[in-house]
Amino acid sequence: MQKELQALDHNLTWELVELPKGKKAIGCKWVFKVKLKSSGALERCKARLVAKGFNQKYGIDYEETFSPMVKISTIRCLIAVAASKHWPLFQLDVNNAFLHCDQQEEVYMTVPEGVPNPTKKVCRLLKSIYGLKQASRQWHEKLMYALEHQGFIQSKHDYSVFIHRQDDDINIAAVYVDDVILTGTDIQKLDALKAYLHKEFSIKDLGHLHYFLGIEVGYTATGVILSQKKFTKELLHECDFDLLKKAITPLPLNIKLTKTDGDLYPNTEKYRSLVGKLNFLTHTRPDLSYAVQSLSQFLQAPRQPHVTVLHHTLRYLSHTEGQGILLKALDTISLQAFSDPDWASCPECRRSITGYVLLLGGSPISWKSKKQSAVSKSSAEAEYRVMVMATAASKVTCNG
Repeated sequence: MQKELQALDHNLTWELVELPKGKKAIGCKWVFKVKLKSSGALERCKARLVAKGFNQKYGIDYEETFSPMVKISTIRCLIAVAASKHWPLFQLDVNNAFLHCDQQEEVYMTVPEGVPNPTKKVCRLLKSIYGLKQASRQWHEKLMYALEHQGFIQSKHDYSVFIHRQDDDINIAAVYVDDVILTGTDIQKLDALKAYLHKEFSIKDLGHLHYFLGIEVGYTATGVILSQKKFTKELLHECDFDLLKKAITPLPLNIKLTKTDGDLYPNTEKYRSLVGKLNFLTHTRPDLSYAVQSLSQFLQAPRQPHVTVLHHTLRYLSHTEGQGILLKALDTISLQAFSDPDWASCPECRRSITGYVLLLGGSPISWKSKKQSAVSKSSAEAEYRVMVMATAASKVTCNG
């Protein structure tokens, strides 16, 4: 707590004032978290002061809130290109990112626990703070201006990617809130950018990219491996599935799930939580995409057969907990797209299930399994629908 309070004081986050007549002060709370390394070892204990932004009112305490974040498919594409071109991958973490932004709206907050307040005043926020609805947007704008000052240009196809070109050199920065990935051909330019960002914001240079958004990054002679082994182990341990009999397929063979089979499952929150965590694992596990698509259809009212299939998927996860994707280090790269529908396979609505995968230099960078929005009259129509999906994804990847 003291370290966070020191950061708040150093950044002149607020001033203590009397609450003006007609104004309301939003609350705040302390949030504590134990941060772990990718190995599961303790990294640090963290305290964060968070404003209760859900009490803000549109047009009074905030206006715009949207803030872009780099797409996970863009991250995979960037790492695949870096592996192919043998570019280094670096990672930065901005300390207390939101506290560097000037607060544009007039917002008042109650004095947090740990700050002396004998006169019963309130905090008028001079800087943005975690929990405010507009905080993420203000931080993105602040970082964008800093990167543009160093000659980086925002991509038109992913607004969280910034590119710097000079002669034959190219450098790229991908931003996810306060986490930044850097790669490119000009190491001196990247070092200069790190120094500038540290001067402006105070950053932690985490060195080579090894752990990003719960994804573990490993380097081999053949390329870069992305996996989520730590998260998988935690999930299996939470469900007590790490020691059960393992399954060799993501779903039971020839399974057809419907909304009416079996009794209702009483713990719907647990079902939704587990399916959501499986969905997170699809960032590096395309083999889980179809299983997650199937299980996600019953989030509103899961039944016992759906839970049985979910348990089968977890047992498959136990069998393949260390599995991930390899982004190959090939000298030449080309984009390939593969797609296929399962025509009229839904037993209830007869809509087709489609799937596609994009390969960049033989490495999977984007994939999806989804039920089509309308019934296809023929298998040919279903084929064309999934081809459109794959083509659209390919176009976005090429333009990015």
